[in-house]
This record gives sequence, C-alpha cells and structure tokens, in this order.
Amino acid sequence: MNRSRAFRVSSLAVLSVLVLAITTTAMAEITKVEGIIVGRSGNEMIVQYLQGAELAFLLDDTTKVSQVAGVLKARRTGMSMAALVPGLKVKVEGDYNESKQLVASSVKFSGGDLQDAQVAEAANRQKHEQSQQELEAHKAVLEKQTAALKAQNEQIEQHEAQLAEHKAQIADAVSRFGQLDEYYIFDEVTVYFANGKVKVDPKYEGPLLDLVKKAAGVNGYVISVIGYASSSGSVAVNQKLSEDRASAVTNILTQRGRVPLTRILAPGAMGEAHQVATDKGVEGESQNRRVVVQVLQNKAIAGV
Repeated sequence: MNRSRAFRVSSLAVLSVLVLAITTTAMAEITKVEGIIVGRSGNEMIVQYLQGAELAFLLDDTTKVSQVAGVLKARRTGMSMAALVPGLKVKVEGDYNESKQLVASSVKFSGGDLQDAQVAEAANRQKHEQSQQELEAHKAVLEKQTAALKAQNEQIEQHEAQLAEHKAQIADAVSRFGQLDEYYIFDEVTVYFANGKVKVDPKYEGPLLDLVKKAAGVNGYVISVIGYASSSGSVAVNQKLSEDRASAVTNILTQRGRVPLTRILAPGAMGEAHQVATDKGVEGESQNRRVVVQVLQNKAIAGV
C-alpha cells in the first residue's frame, strides 16, 4: 500500500518536471524569419516574409547587425543599425521578452542586397523629393490662380457697383427730365457727335446761340440739356461720354450764350438709354450719339 502511494507521488513529480521543461523550452524557442524590411521607425523594424505575413521586431543594444560574405556566408562584418533600410533582404532571429515583444537578437544580410536596398532607397527618396517639388510648384500655381480669381472677382464687383451707380444716375435723370408733359417745349436743337468724341462741332454753335435768343423771350424759361450715347462699347464708358457731351454743350450756352446757371437744369447723362435708332450700322449709331437741348416753360407759369 505504502509502496503504491510512493510510486504515484514519484510519477507525478517526474511528470511535473517534464511539463515544466517542455513549457520552458517552448517559451524560449527562437523565432527565425527570412524576408524583406518593409518598415523602420525608431527601434522598431517590420519584416515581411512568406506571402505577405509581417513581424515587428524590436531593436536594442543586444541586437547584432552583421553583413555576411563568402560562398558559405561565413565571413561577417559588424554593421550599424543605420544599414537596416526598407527594401533590404534580411535573416532575423529573436525571442519574446516578458512584455511579449519580439526582440531581434541577430540581423544578417549580404553586401549585394544592402547595395540594392540603398540604391532603391535613394531612388525612392529622389522620387519623393521630386514629387514634393512638383507639389510645391502646383501649389504655387494654384495660389497664383486663386489670387488672380480673387482680383477678377473684385473687378467684377467694382464694375457691378459702377453699373449700379450709373443706373441710379440715369434713373435720377429720367425723374428730372422725363416728365416733359409738365412743360411747354418752345424750341429744340440736337447736337450730334463723332464716335467716342465729346467736342462740339463748330457748326452747332450758331443754332445753339439762336436758341438762346429765342429763350430770352419766353417768360420763366429753363433750358434742359440731355446727353446720350450709342450702345457701342461698354456701359460705363458710354455713360461718361453722355455726361461729358452734355457738359460741353452746357459750356457753350453759359459761356458763349451767357445763359445764367439758374436757367439751366442740371445736365442729364442718359448713357445708352432711349436709343432713337436700333440698328447697329454707322447711320444708326451716329443718330444715338447726341445731346438734345430744349427751351421749356412750366405750364404753371404759363397759367395752364
């Protein structure tokens, strides 16, 4: 009875020792892989082996890095960890530490593979730098285009503001000169201008001065001067032309005809409004480049 019990105890002890030995051996088993470095960051190196499988190895002060040479790869030369660049074919041995991290104890590679990896890395770096330069150039072009677009938008906004101002001026002129049914029209002279010109042709000075003489005989008379332009060209330019033409005619009335300013309504600039000829031919355009001068009497003054 005692012998049997002793045998069982002895057997259990032997079995425990065997299990412990097997477990310890399994935990201490060295991991060996042969593959290509696909990533390197600080003290971590990622090796790809088999068909896309990857292992991450930690590199520390105990890691031996060496370059092997010879037919049997027997000659070894210690190397710096700086040689472990992406693309290098390596043989790595390592085991797991207490934190379950795989620590590389040995990294080996051939000189030819190192040269190939370094050449490839240099080419990749050059390609990356070229891509960065192209990206910077593209960025500069984009910034220039953005600046040009911004400037263009500002010009458009400015142009729209000018158009709005011109429309307001025209609306004001229409409100002041458009309601002629409140006046009697005693006389009228139309002065025509060359394309883009604001100077009054001398041939119109006689008719204008005659108009002034006739106006002197009208009780409470006022003179309206309204300038127009053809639709050829920009709206802004035509608005300015109509204004300058009306001012040129007003100067003749006040300086040569000695008409008091109190007798002249503020000159109106109608721009392209009220085109008398709709065709775009030479004759039609010439009829629209005009200043209309009228001698008016308010119906209230006339007793109507």
